[in-house]
Amino acid sequence: MSSPYLSHLAHLEISSPDVEASARFYEEQFGLRVVERDEHGSVYLRCWGDYYHYSLIVSPGEVPALVNMAWRTNDEASIDTIAQRAAAAGAQVVQHEKRQGHGRSVQFTGPWGHSTEFYFDQPRFIATPERASIFPDRPEKRSQHAAAPRFLDHVTVATPDVVAFCEWYRDVLGFRIMAYTELDHAPVTVFGVLTTNEKSHDLGVVKDSSTIPGRVNHIAYWVDAHEQLLLAADVLMEHGTDIEYGPSIHGVGEQTFLYFREPSGLRVELNTGGYRNYVPDWQPNTWKPSTGSNSIYRNGAMPMSMTESFPPDPGKPSATEEGILPGTEEQLNPYAKMGQG
Repeated sequence: MSSPYLSHLAHLEISSPDVEASARFYEEQFGLRVVERDEHGSVYLRCWGDYYHYSLIVSPGEVPALVNMAWRTNDEASIDTIAQRAAAAGAQVVQHEKRQGHGRSVQFTGPWGHSTEFYFDQPRFIATPERASIFPDRPEKRSQHAAAPRFLDHVTVATPDVVAFCEWYRDVLGFRIMAYTELDHAPVTVFGVLTTNEKSHDLGVVKDSSTIPGRVNHIAYWVDAHEQLLLAADVLMEHGTDIEYGPSIHGVGEQTFLYFREPSGLRVELNTGGYRNYVPDWQPNTWKPSTGSNSIYRNGAMPMSMTESFPPDPGKPSATEEGILPGTEEQLNPYAKMGQG
């Protein structure tokens, strides 16, 4: 079952204090390809399997951050439906006739500070003859460069109220809530996943005690097979990129995962596997760290660094980062205990 209005995550825009260093990393070490640059200093990149011209925009900014997340709707009419529903829910909706290589869109900042955009009209990518695949359904030839991700998979953002965030994006925008994670020792929901289609999620939500709105935990790309992910870990490490967490398998969604950082400090995930859920009346189950929500094998501990979100909050670190604020002690990395990683 898919969303009544939305099809899939189409692209992300992030910021970097050194756009060229970040773009060089995504192209040379990760395996995306630069396809365009604009007058504002932004760099547009794509994977070999992206159906559209680009899936990532890296723009100038003082800190690593999520600038915008964009979903494609099911049809043109859904743009207006979403605009009406978002406005009725209190969002300040901006209409764009055309921008960034796609047709008209609506854009607004959600209740927790995340810029979200929706559009339908977007031209399909057409490869040049030297890049064209012999297989008609592929946008271009399969790449074997670096990690060679096939396409954009999801984004995980940070919010002070995971349940309220998930319910707003469900009730207003038509996302499906797939699962929650609640602490073992306190009734605190620290994670949630939503989707617009049959995969486990294209939007993740982590608990955040920072006062900075609109933060992001990571962006994620996809490879076809577990073996490709393991090879990517080798390639990244041999070119100087440390692995922050993984490879392992999440309990929620059952994807194989690998986390690392790009030069700006922003976290990137590479994943594969997982399952599809077509149940039309699915009700989200609540996991616990002890049931393997984050690591299905329950035989390791997640590093504290994984709880950092962006932009960083050095003046007031939250309990989910390198520090503990009074009253938020129970949110200290719930996966730090061996067997709950």
